[in-house]
Amino acid sequence: MKLRLLPVLLAFTLADLGFGAPPTSLVYVGTYTDRTLLVPRRENAAGERSEGIYVFRFDTDRGTLTSLGLAAASPNPTYVTLGPSHRVLYATNEIYQFRGEAAGAVSAFAIDTATGKLSLLNQESAHGPGTCHANVDPTGKLLLAANFGGGSVAAFPLNTDGSLRPASAFVQDTGSGPSPRQATPHAHSFNFSPDGRLAVAAEFGTDKLMLYRPDLAAGTLTPAEPPFVAMAPGSAPRHLAFHPRGAFTYSVNEIDSTVTALACDANHGSLKILQTLSTLPADFKAANTAAEVVVHPSGKFLYASNRGHHSLAVFAIGEDGRLTVLAHVSSGGRTPRGFSVDPSGRWLIAANQDTHNLAVFAIDARTGIPSLTSETSTVHTPVCVKFLAVEN
Repeated sequence: MKLRLLPVLLAFTLADLGFGAPPTSLVYVGTYTDRTLLVPRRENAAGERSEGIYVFRFDTDRGTLTSLGLAAASPNPTYVTLGPSHRVLYATNEIYQFRGEAAGAVSAFAIDTATGKLSLLNQESAHGPGTCHANVDPTGKLLLAANFGGGSVAAFPLNTDGSLRPASAFVQDTGSGPSPRQATPHAHSFNFSPDGRLAVAAEFGTDKLMLYRPDLAAGTLTPAEPPFVAMAPGSAPRHLAFHPRGAFTYSVNEIDSTVTALACDANHGSLKILQTLSTLPADFKAANTAAEVVVHPSGKFLYASNRGHHSLAVFAIGEDGRLTVLAHVSSGGRTPRGFSVDPSGRWLIAANQDTHNLAVFAIDARTGIPSLTSETSTVHTPVCVKFLAVEN
């Protein structure tokens, strides 16, 4: 097995990369604090473990990370996302008991952009265990959450300050898939289309993309017609990434290590499969599971992470939404769970869960291929990375 390792980029200038001076960014990292409910707790050699959400200052000129420490203590905040105002951060608490209920939770935090610290606004039950993903609509009125352990999804109206109201909609999935890991339903993500008119839940356990028409004012979820797209049996759809134009979406499928391109018609609430490609090189035959998928802000490139091959797969996106494989790049560690591209499109940061590190990549503006830099930072069991651009 051969990894295509791209040269380390040691120095950059803004002129070389073809961008104007970008703002400083904060980088928030969601982590596992305690995995005893899922698998034996993972600790580093010193026995240390995470306490919650961590924050870094990112120099978008030099591509360097400066740790600002713990932003907020929180149990298993494995996925973090931002509201459209960028004043509030939301975290899913991937736990199995919350306030006496067999459930996970969603937490809302006010952001102090000067320090990066987070202040808890409130928490609400997700009414299903193992809450693992959340997404906010473009107007900041409704938050969607997926419960992996419970195989369910929920919707939460948001107050004007960004705090959460109790869940206004809840849907329990049913069914199974052919893999032993698909004996029951497992909702793995729940996303709004860019215009907020369509909501898509990736159902890992039943190999379906569940389609809903959200009512932002009422906080309701109405099944679309048809109510789902059937994916390949045993593929296990995990996460979605919408193209900036909204005409396409991409599903990374965990068990069979593939990515599926779909045409999106938000007007009619429908998705149509265009193509499915492997996230792995043809000569790699060892065990692997795919994890995250991200579309570059330009809409020209797509990235997916491989846990087992420990790489990022890089694809070009055509005008018709179809993909072409460009490269496979080492993730700079082991088990790249989540990663994110900064708003300028110049940088990518990968969270390598099992080597407890963040790896920084510089993205070639012409080819879209990320090059691993020498910049790395330690975070215990990192899972999710989110950029927040702030004023200089």
